[in-house]
Amino acid sequence: MPPGDGFYRFYAAEYSYFSGKVRPALRAKRVPYLELLPTRDAYRNVIRPRVGFDMIPVVVTPEDATWQDSSEILDGLDARFPDPPMLPPTPVQRIAAYLTEIYVDEFLILVGLHYRWSFPEAAHYAVRDFFAITGDQRGANRFAEAVQGFTRMTGVVEETHPVIEAHARDMLATFEELFAAQPFVLGGRPSLADYALIGPLYAHLYLDAVSGRLLRDTAPLTCHYIERMNHPDPDGWSDWTPGDGLAPATRRLLELIGRDAVPTILDLARAFDEWASTTAMPEGELPRGVGMHATQLRGVPMQRLTTPYTLWMVQRVLAAFQALSPTERAAVERGLAGTGCEALLAHRPRHRVARRPFKLYLEA
Repeated sequence: MPPGDGFYRFYAAEYSYFSGKVRPALRAKRVPYLELLPTRDAYRNVIRPRVGFDMIPVVVTPEDATWQDSSEILDGLDARFPDPPMLPPTPVQRIAAYLTEIYVDEFLILVGLHYRWSFPEAAHYAVRDFFAITGDQRGANRFAEAVQGFTRMTGVVEETHPVIEAHARDMLATFEELFAAQPFVLGGRPSLADYALIGPLYAHLYLDAVSGRLLRDTAPLTCHYIERMNHPDPDGWSDWTPGDGLAPATRRLLELIGRDAVPTILDLARAFDEWASTTAMPEGELPRGVGMHATQLRGVPMQRLTTPYTLWMVQRVLAAFQALSPTERAAVERGLAGTGCEALLAHRPRHRVARRPFKLYLEA
Protein backbone atom coordinates (compact mmCIF):
# COMPACT_ATOMS: atom_id res chain seq x y z
CA MET A 1 0.00 0.00 0.00
CA PRO A 2 1.24 3.53 -0.70
CA PRO A 3 2.15 6.06 2.00
CA GLY A 4 -0.85 8.04 3.16
CA ASP A 5 -3.11 5.02 3.57
CA GLY A 6 -2.83 5.24 7.37
CA PHE A 7 -0.50 2.26 7.73
CA TYR A 8 3.07 2.21 9.01
CA ARG A 9 5.25 -0.01 6.82
CA PHE A 10 7.62 -2.08 8.94
CA TYR A 11 10.51 -3.61 6.97
CA ALA A 12 11.73 -6.38 9.25
CA ALA A 13 12.50 -10.06 9.62
CA GLU A 14 11.71 -12.66 12.26
CA TYR A 15 15.40 -13.50 12.66
CA SER A 16 16.53 -9.87 12.94
CA TYR A 17 17.83 -8.86 16.39
CA PHE A 18 16.55 -5.30 16.23
CA SER A 19 13.34 -6.09 14.38
CA GLY A 20 12.46 -8.19 17.42
CA LYS A 21 12.87 -5.11 19.60
CA VAL A 22 10.33 -3.03 17.65
CA ARG A 23 7.62 -5.57 16.75
CA PRO A 24 6.11 -6.07 20.24
CA ALA A 25 5.80 -2.29 20.69
CA LEU A 26 3.88 -1.97 17.42
CA ARG A 27 1.50 -4.65 18.61
CA ALA A 28 1.15 -3.40 22.18
CA LYS A 29 0.42 0.14 21.03
CA ARG A 30 -2.08 -1.14 18.45
CA VAL A 31 -0.28 0.70 15.66
CA PRO A 32 -1.83 0.11 12.24
CA TYR A 33 1.12 -1.44 10.44
CA LEU A 34 2.14 -3.83 7.70
CA GLU A 35 5.22 -5.97 8.18
CA LEU A 36 7.13 -6.35 4.91
CA LEU A 37 10.06 -8.60 4.09
CA PRO A 38 13.46 -7.06 3.29
CA THR A 39 13.64 -8.68 -0.13
CA ARG A 40 16.12 -7.68 -2.84
CA ASP A 41 13.49 -5.37 -4.32
CA ALA A 42 12.73 -3.84 -0.92
CA TYR A 43 16.39 -3.09 -0.31
CA ARG A 44 16.92 -1.75 -3.82
CA ASN A 45 13.71 0.27 -4.18
CA VAL A 46 12.82 1.36 -0.65
CA ILE A 47 15.45 0.90 2.04
CA ARG A 48 18.65 1.86 0.23
CA PRO A 49 17.22 4.99 -1.46
CA ARG A 50 15.79 6.21 1.85
CA VAL A 51 18.53 5.23 4.31
CA GLY A 52 21.62 4.97 2.12
CA PHE A 53 22.55 1.42 3.12
CA ASP A 54 20.99 -2.00 3.66
CA MET A 55 19.64 -2.14 7.21
CA ILE A 56 16.55 -3.29 9.06
CA PRO A 57 14.33 -2.50 10.78
CA VAL A 58 13.03 0.48 8.86
CA VAL A 59 9.64 2.11 9.34
CA VAL A 60 7.95 4.25 6.69
CA THR A 61 5.22 6.35 8.28
CA PRO A 62 1.86 7.17 6.67
CA GLU A 63 3.30 10.63 5.90
CA ASP A 64 6.17 8.96 4.00
CA ALA A 65 8.82 9.78 6.63
CA THR A 66 11.54 7.19 7.23
CA TRP A 67 12.54 5.96 10.66
CA GLN A 68 15.70 3.87 11.04
CA ASP A 69 17.40 2.68 14.25
CA SER A 70 15.40 0.67 16.74
CA SER A 71 15.85 3.13 19.61
CA GLU A 72 14.64 6.08 17.57
CA ILE A 73 11.78 4.02 16.14
CA LEU A 74 10.63 3.20 19.68
CA ASP A 75 10.94 6.87 20.67
CA GLY A 76 8.82 7.85 17.65
CA LEU A 77 6.18 5.26 18.41
CA ASP A 78 5.99 6.31 22.07
CA ALA A 79 5.54 9.94 21.07
CA ARG A 80 2.76 9.18 18.57
CA PHE A 81 1.10 6.36 20.51
CA PRO A 82 1.69 7.21 24.19
CA ASP A 83 -0.71 4.58 25.54
CA PRO A 84 0.55 2.23 26.86
CA PRO A 85 3.70 4.14 27.82
CA MET A 86 7.10 2.59 27.28
CA LEU A 87 8.88 4.32 30.15
CA PRO A 88 7.98 4.31 33.84
CA PRO A 89 7.27 7.76 35.29
CA THR A 90 9.57 7.26 38.29
CA PRO A 91 13.33 7.84 38.11
CA VAL A 92 14.92 4.58 39.31
CA GLN A 93 12.77 2.38 37.09
CA ARG A 94 13.14 4.75 34.14
CA ILE A 95 16.94 4.66 34.28
CA ALA A 96 16.84 0.89 34.86
CA ALA A 97 14.95 0.61 31.58
CA TYR A 98 17.58 2.64 29.70
CA LEU A 99 20.40 0.63 31.30
CA THR A 100 18.76 -2.60 30.18
CA GLU A 101 18.43 -1.25 26.65
CA ILE A 102 22.13 -0.40 26.34
CA TYR A 103 23.01 -3.78 27.87
CA VAL A 104 20.95 -5.55 25.22
CA ASP A 105 22.01 -3.44 22.26
CA GLU A 106 25.71 -3.09 23.02
CA PHE A 107 26.65 -6.18 25.05
CA LEU A 108 24.09 -8.96 24.80
CA ILE A 109 24.70 -9.04 21.06
CA LEU A 110 27.78 -11.12 22.00
CA VAL A 111 25.46 -13.86 23.22
CA GLY A 112 23.19 -13.63 20.20
CA LEU A 113 26.03 -13.71 17.71
CA HIS A 114 27.81 -16.54 19.52
CA TYR A 115 24.86 -18.90 19.56
CA ARG A 116 24.02 -18.16 15.92
CA TRP A 117 27.50 -18.33 14.36
CA SER A 118 29.81 -20.35 16.64
CA PHE A 119 27.90 -23.61 16.10
CA PRO A 120 27.87 -25.15 12.60
CA GLU A 121 24.28 -26.37 12.98
CA ALA A 122 23.00 -22.94 13.96
CA ALA A 123 25.00 -21.16 11.23
CA HIS A 124 23.73 -23.59 8.59
CA TYR A 125 20.11 -22.91 9.46
CA ALA A 126 20.70 -19.18 9.76
CA VAL A 127 21.88 -18.97 6.15
CA ARG A 128 18.82 -20.92 5.03
CA ASP A 129 16.60 -18.60 7.04
CA PHE A 130 18.16 -15.55 5.37
CA PHE A 131 17.45 -17.06 1.96
CA ALA A 132 13.85 -17.78 2.93
CA ILE A 133 13.42 -14.13 3.91
CA THR A 134 15.14 -12.45 0.96
CA GLY A 135 14.79 -15.03 -1.81
CA ASP A 136 18.43 -14.34 -2.70
CA GLN A 137 20.81 -17.25 -2.07
CA ARG A 138 23.99 -15.46 -3.11
CA GLY A 139 22.99 -12.44 -1.09
CA ALA A 140 22.27 -14.66 1.93
CA ASN A 141 25.71 -16.26 1.63
CA ARG A 142 27.44 -12.87 1.34
CA PHE A 143 25.50 -11.50 4.29
CA ALA A 144 26.36 -14.54 6.41
CA GLU A 145 30.06 -14.17 5.61
CA ALA A 146 29.96 -10.48 6.52
CA VAL A 147 28.16 -11.11 9.81
CA GLN A 148 30.55 -13.91 10.73
CA GLY A 149 33.46 -11.53 10.21
CA PHE A 150 31.72 -8.88 12.31
CA THR A 151 31.04 -11.50 14.99
CA ARG A 152 34.76 -12.08 15.45
CA MET A 153 35.36 -8.33 15.64
CA THR A 154 32.86 -8.01 18.50
CA GLY A 155 35.00 -10.39 20.58
CA VAL A 156 33.22 -13.66 19.89
CA VAL A 157 36.19 -15.99 19.36
CA GLU A 158 37.02 -19.45 20.66
CA GLU A 159 38.77 -18.13 23.77
CA THR A 160 35.72 -16.11 24.85
CA HIS A 161 33.05 -18.73 24.14
CA PRO A 162 33.07 -20.16 27.71
CA VAL A 163 32.58 -16.79 29.44
CA ILE A 164 29.90 -15.71 26.96
CA GLU A 165 28.03 -18.93 27.69
CA ALA A 166 28.52 -18.45 31.43
CA HIS A 167 26.98 -14.99 31.16
CA ALA A 168 24.06 -16.43 29.19
CA ARG A 169 23.43 -19.08 31.85
CA ASP A 170 23.48 -16.49 34.62
CA MET A 171 21.17 -14.23 32.64
CA LEU A 172 18.63 -17.00 32.00
CA ALA A 173 18.71 -18.10 35.65
CA THR A 174 17.99 -14.51 36.67
CA PHE A 175 15.11 -14.30 34.21
CA GLU A 176 13.61 -17.55 35.53
CA GLU A 177 13.62 -16.11 39.04
CA LEU A 178 12.27 -12.78 37.83
CA PHE A 179 9.39 -14.16 35.77
CA ALA A 180 8.39 -16.52 38.57
CA ALA A 181 7.73 -13.39 40.65
CA GLN A 182 6.31 -10.89 38.15
CA PRO A 183 5.33 -10.71 34.48
CA PHE A 184 7.85 -8.13 33.25
CA VAL A 185 11.22 -6.65 34.18
CA LEU A 186 9.81 -3.68 36.08
CA GLY A 187 6.52 -5.06 37.31
CA GLY A 188 3.12 -5.71 35.82
CA ARG A 189 3.60 -4.03 32.46
CA PRO A 190 6.40 -3.99 29.89
CA SER A 191 8.85 -1.13 29.54
CA LEU A 192 11.66 -0.20 27.19
CA ALA A 193 13.68 -2.86 29.03
CA ASP A 194 11.32 -5.62 27.89
CA TYR A 195 11.05 -4.43 24.28
CA ALA A 196 14.85 -4.31 24.06
CA LEU A 197 15.23 -7.80 25.53
CA ILE A 198 12.91 -9.43 23.02
CA GLY A 199 15.35 -8.58 20.21
CA PRO A 200 17.95 -11.19 21.18
CA LEU A 201 15.68 -13.42 23.25
CA TYR A 202 13.26 -14.04 20.38
CA ALA A 203 15.10 -13.40 17.14
CA HIS A 204 18.29 -15.21 18.14
CA LEU A 205 18.04 -17.35 21.26
CA TYR A 206 14.47 -18.60 20.84
CA LEU A 207 14.52 -19.13 17.07
CA ASP A 208 18.07 -20.37 16.50
CA ALA A 209 18.84 -24.09 16.55
CA VAL A 210 21.29 -24.53 19.45
CA SER A 211 20.13 -21.72 21.72
CA GLY A 212 16.48 -22.63 21.09
CA ARG A 213 17.10 -26.00 22.75
CA LEU A 214 18.95 -24.27 25.60
CA LEU A 215 16.00 -21.99 26.31
CA ARG A 216 13.40 -24.72 26.13
CA ASP A 217 15.44 -27.04 28.35
CA THR A 218 16.53 -24.55 31.00
CA ALA A 219 14.32 -21.46 30.86
CA PRO A 220 10.63 -22.31 30.34
CA LEU A 221 9.37 -19.16 32.06
CA THR A 222 11.59 -17.08 29.79
CA CYS A 223 10.10 -18.88 26.78
CA HIS A 224 6.61 -18.00 28.05
CA TYR A 225 7.73 -14.39 28.55
CA ILE A 226 8.91 -14.25 24.92
CA GLU A 227 5.55 -15.51 23.72
CA ARG A 228 3.68 -13.06 25.97
CA MET A 229 5.76 -10.15 24.71
CA ASN A 230 5.15 -11.12 21.10
CA HIS A 231 1.41 -11.47 21.73
CA PRO A 232 0.75 -8.56 24.08
CA ASP A 233 -2.49 -8.09 26.01
CA PRO A 234 -2.41 -4.52 27.33
CA ASP A 235 -5.90 -4.90 28.84
CA GLY A 236 -4.48 -7.59 31.12
CA TRP A 237 -1.47 -5.62 32.37
CA SER A 238 -1.24 -4.15 35.86
CA ASP A 239 1.18 -1.45 37.01
CA TRP A 240 4.87 -0.92 37.56
CA THR A 241 6.40 -2.18 40.80
CA PRO A 242 5.08 0.19 43.51
CA GLY A 243 7.19 2.91 45.05
CA ASP A 244 9.73 3.04 42.22
CA GLY A 245 11.03 -0.24 43.55
CA LEU A 246 13.07 -2.98 41.93
CA ALA A 247 12.22 -6.62 42.50
CA PRO A 248 15.14 -8.63 43.95
CA ALA A 249 15.67 -10.44 40.64
CA THR A 250 15.52 -7.15 38.71
CA ARG A 251 18.28 -5.83 40.93
CA ARG A 252 20.26 -9.03 40.28
CA LEU A 253 19.84 -8.41 36.55
CA LEU A 254 21.25 -4.91 37.02
CA GLU A 255 24.14 -6.37 39.04
CA LEU A 256 24.86 -8.77 36.17
CA ILE A 257 24.79 -5.80 33.78
CA GLY A 258 27.08 -3.82 36.06
CA ARG A 259 29.54 -6.69 36.47
CA ASP A 260 29.86 -7.88 32.87
CA ALA A 261 28.45 -5.30 30.47
CA VAL A 262 29.25 -1.90 31.95
CA PRO A 263 33.05 -2.40 32.07
CA THR A 264 33.19 -3.50 28.42
CA ILE A 265 30.94 -0.62 27.33
CA LEU A 266 33.09 1.90 29.21
CA ASP A 267 36.30 0.42 27.80
CA LEU A 268 34.85 1.01 24.34
CA ALA A 269 33.73 4.55 25.19
CA ARG A 270 37.21 5.41 26.51
CA ALA A 271 38.82 3.87 23.42
CA PHE A 272 36.64 6.04 21.21
CA ASP A 273 37.57 9.13 23.22
CA GLU A 274 41.25 8.27 22.78
CA TRP A 275 40.78 7.79 19.05
CA ALA A 276 38.92 11.09 18.72
CA SER A 277 41.58 12.91 20.76
CA THR A 278 44.49 11.62 18.68
CA THR A 279 42.88 11.67 15.21
CA ALA A 280 42.35 14.68 13.00
CA MET A 281 38.69 15.67 13.11
CA PRO A 282 37.11 13.53 10.41
CA GLU A 283 34.93 15.23 7.85
CA GLY A 284 31.56 13.72 7.14
CA GLU A 285 30.10 10.49 8.41
CA LEU A 286 31.93 8.46 11.03
CA PRO A 287 32.88 4.93 9.97
CA ARG A 288 31.13 1.98 11.58
CA GLY A 289 34.31 1.18 13.49
CA VAL A 290 37.45 3.16 14.30
CA GLY A 291 39.85 0.36 15.17
CA MET A 292 40.08 -2.31 17.84
CA HIS A 293 40.52 -1.96 21.60
CA ALA A 294 41.34 -4.27 24.47
CA THR A 295 38.82 -5.23 27.11
CA GLN A 296 37.93 -8.35 29.11
CA LEU A 297 34.97 -10.41 30.20
CA ARG A 298 35.23 -12.27 33.51
CA GLY A 299 38.99 -12.06 33.36
CA VAL A 300 39.31 -13.31 29.78
CA PRO A 301 40.99 -10.74 27.49
CA MET A 302 39.34 -9.88 24.21
CA GLN A 303 39.68 -7.43 21.38
CA ARG A 304 36.57 -5.57 20.22
CA LEU A 305 35.73 -3.19 17.42
CA THR A 306 35.45 0.41 18.64
CA THR A 307 32.04 1.53 17.41
CA PRO A 308 30.96 5.19 17.53
CA TYR A 309 27.35 4.03 17.83
CA THR A 310 28.06 2.65 21.29
CA LEU A 311 29.05 6.11 22.49
CA TRP A 312 25.76 7.43 21.05
CA MET A 313 23.95 4.84 23.17
CA VAL A 314 25.97 5.85 26.26
CA GLN A 315 24.91 9.44 25.60
CA ARG A 316 21.29 8.27 25.42
CA VAL A 317 21.48 6.83 28.94
CA LEU A 318 23.32 9.86 30.29
CA ALA A 319 20.80 12.26 28.70
CA ALA A 320 17.93 10.43 30.39
CA PHE A 321 19.77 10.61 33.71
CA GLN A 322 20.68 14.27 33.36
CA ALA A 323 17.09 15.15 32.43
CA LEU A 324 16.01 14.17 35.95
CA SER A 325 15.83 16.68 38.76
CA PRO A 326 18.63 16.71 41.36
CA THR A 327 16.33 14.94 43.81
CA GLU A 328 15.50 12.27 41.24
CA ARG A 329 19.15 11.76 40.30
CA ALA A 330 19.97 11.26 43.97
CA ALA A 331 17.20 8.66 44.19
CA VAL A 332 18.67 6.82 41.20
CA GLU A 333 22.14 6.87 42.73
CA ARG A 334 20.77 5.39 45.94
CA GLY A 335 18.62 2.86 44.12
CA LEU A 336 21.45 1.59 41.90
CA ALA A 337 24.27 1.79 44.44
CA GLY A 338 26.28 -1.39 44.47
CA THR A 339 25.02 -2.71 41.13
CA GLY A 340 28.02 -1.48 39.14
CA CYS A 341 25.71 0.45 36.83
CA GLU A 342 26.50 3.66 38.66
CA ALA A 343 29.87 3.70 36.88
CA LEU A 344 28.15 4.24 33.56
CA LEU A 345 26.01 7.06 34.97
CA ALA A 346 29.15 8.73 36.32
CA HIS A 347 30.99 8.53 32.98
CA ARG A 348 31.64 11.83 31.22
CA PRO A 349 32.73 11.38 27.59
CA ARG A 350 35.24 13.91 26.27
CA HIS A 351 33.66 13.81 22.82
CA ARG A 352 30.13 13.67 21.55
CA VAL A 353 28.62 11.72 18.67
CA ALA A 354 25.69 13.33 16.88
CA ARG A 355 23.13 11.40 14.89
CA ARG A 356 21.67 13.12 11.85
CA PRO A 357 19.40 11.19 9.55
CA PHE A 358 20.81 7.68 9.51
CA LYS A 359 24.44 8.72 10.02
CA LEU A 360 26.79 9.49 12.91
CA TYR A 361 29.10 12.49 13.10
CA LEU A 362 31.69 13.67 15.60
CA GLU A 363 30.66 17.00 17.05
CA ALA A 364 33.33 19.69 17.02
